[in-house]
Amino acid sequence: MKRLAPFLAALLAPLTARATVLIKLGTVAPQGSPYEQILEDMGHKWAEASGGTVKLRIYPGGVAGNEGDMVRKIGVGQLQAASLTTVGIHDITPEPQALDVPGLIRTPAELDYVLDHIRGQLEQALSAKGFVALTWADAGMVRFFSTFPMPSPADTRKGKIWTWQGDPAAAEGWQAIGFEPVVLSSTDIIPSLQTGMINVVSEPPLYAFASRTFDKANHMLDLDWSLLTGATVVRKETWDRIPPDVQAKLKAISDQAGKDLSAKVQQMNLDAIDQMKQQGLIVDEPTSVAAWRKLAENAWSTVRGKVVPAALFDQIQQLVQEYRASHGQ
Repeated sequence: MKRLAPFLAALLAPLTARATVLIKLGTVAPQGSPYEQILEDMGHKWAEASGGTVKLRIYPGGVAGNEGDMVRKIGVGQLQAASLTTVGIHDITPEPQALDVPGLIRTPAELDYVLDHIRGQLEQALSAKGFVALTWADAGMVRFFSTFPMPSPADTRKGKIWTWQGDPAAAEGWQAIGFEPVVLSSTDIIPSLQTGMINVVSEPPLYAFASRTFDKANHMLDLDWSLLTGATVVRKETWDRIPPDVQAKLKAISDQAGKDLSAKVQQMNLDAIDQMKQQGLIVDEPTSVAAWRKLAENAWSTVRGKVVPAALFDQIQQLVQEYRASHGQ
C-alpha cells in the first residue's frame, strides 16, 4: 500500500490542479449596459486565461440586491465578488469613498493623478478587511436628474433626493446643502420617482439612460457634481484558491477591463445625453457654476472625518492642488 501512495498522489495531482473556482459576482449595472458587457468580456477572458479553471458568473441589474446586500452576501458565501461603487465599498472600508466627495476631484485627469499616489493605500485597506481589488474604474461625472428644473443652488430646498441605503453620514451631507435625503435601495429608484417619494437622483448620464431614470426625472442639470468611481472586489479567501501564476493573468485582464471602461466612459456619457435629449430630456443650465461648487464645499465639513477619514481627505485635497498647480489651473 505504501508503494501505491506516490502513484496515487501523482494521479490525483492533475485533478487537484484542474479544480474549478466559481466566482459569483453581483452588480447593479443594468443587463446589457456597457458596464455589464465589459464584465462579461472579462469573464470570457478569465476562462480562456485559466484554461477553464476559473469561471465568472455575473448577476447584473441588482438581482443580487443593492450594493449593501451584495457585500453581506459575500460575507456569508452567497457571492464571492461584486462590482461596487465607492458607496458600496464603504460597507467594507470607508477610504475609497473619498474619491467621490463632491467638488474635491473635478476631472478624470485629476482622478488618475490621485489614484497613482493612493491606490496602494486603498488596496491595503481592502486587504485588511479580507478583499482583493481587481479593477478600479470611474463611471463618469455625476449629474442631477430631477422632475423639475433645478438651475440654482437654492432649488435644492425643493429636492427630495435619493440617498444610498446604508450610508447615513452621506444623508447628513445632502441635508447640509439643502436637500431632503430619502434613504432607499438603488433598486427602488424608479418606483419612488413614480410615486413622488423622491424627485432628484444623482448619477452618471449613462446609468440614467440605461436604467431609464430620465423617463421620470426628465430634467438634467448641466453640471458635473462629482465623480462616481468604484472597483471590482473579490473575497481574498476565494482569490487565494487560484494559483499565483493564474492570479497574475486574471489581475492583468481585470486591470485592462477597468482601463477600457474609464477610457470609454466619457464618450459613452455624452452619447447617452444625446440619446436622452432625443427622447425628451430637458437640459438646464446652472445659474452659476461657482455657486454650485461653493455649495459642494459646504458639505465637506460633514463628509471629512464622518464619511471618509480626515487624513485621507486632506491628502487627496493636497494632491489635487499639486495637480492643478502643475497644470496652471
